[in-house]
Amino acid sequence: MSNPFKLKSLPQLNIVSMAFLVLVLGAGLYRSVHKNTSAGECAGAKAVAVRMAPLAKGEVAAVSVNSSPILLPKLEFTGPKGEKLDLGHFRGRTVLLNLWATWCVPCRTEMPSLDQLQAVSGNSAFEVVAVNIDQRNLDHPKVFLNEINVSHLAYYADPSADTFQSLKTIGKAFGMPTSLIVSPEGCELASLAGPADWASQDAQAFIKAAVGP
Repeated sequence: MSNPFKLKSLPQLNIVSMAFLVLVLGAGLYRSVHKNTSAGECAGAKAVAVRMAPLAKGEVAAVSVNSSPILLPKLEFTGPKGEKLDLGHFRGRTVLLNLWATWCVPCRTEMPSLDQLQAVSGNSAFEVVAVNIDQRNLDHPKVFLNEINVSHLAYYADPSADTFQSLKTIGKAFGMPTSLIVSPEGCELASLAGPADWASQDAQAFIKAAVGP
């Protein structure tokens, strides 16, 4: 005697399986398209990463250089005047993108060195873009920076913390602070989970290699 329950469930099982297969294939297609797009737009960044790799030492030894640079997401935040910006605004410049918050003790310790790096190396070809992701007491970060005499960094903020979540989604943010070296094409050259002494000679040599002659 046939099992009516089994006969009725089979089509439902097929539908679920097909839906799962579509999701898997769709995700694979997305990764493939993103990889191919990155390969094209980030082709020039590979040589830069090769140049940087030997200089990831000393005070920046923990920085991970990406031998196959990838195109980063849009990453939206606000600028010094509250204007809406995204990572594309900095195309044509090498960027040290740093995500920080006042509740993050290592972040607070790191800020003066980022400020000094901007003072020494900041120009039309390079900028430290330190994005604050505090979600409460939004005036507090500016007060804090003023108290520690940070004066060379422009103020960027993302109270939604979407920048962190976007980077976390692609495996580029694991904690605070998070720093990425971004090529003029918007490709990730290197990343660091945690603080560094960005004012050190090691860091300055590393950044010089990223920017080029």
